[in-house]
Amino acid sequence: MQLIIHQSFYIHSIKVGAITNSSVLQIGSTGSIQALSESYNTGGFTQPAGEIPYTEPPTTGPIVPLAAIGK
Repeated sequence: MQLIIHQSFYIHSIKVGAITNSSVLQIGSTGSIQALSESYNTGGFTQPAGEIPYTEPPTTGPIVPLAAIGK
């Protein structure tokens, strides 16, 4: 059986609380998602990176604004 789905999404804003290297953000549908995690040291680093200073996240508005399509 062959099933074809056509979808259109218009997203005005989306707020993602946290996403990590192994996270999947899916909008729409898929037959299956297979997990895959790979790490590469393409920069030739020999020691861990330093600590990232903490900054308070914004409390209003999207963290990553999405551009309006067709405007």
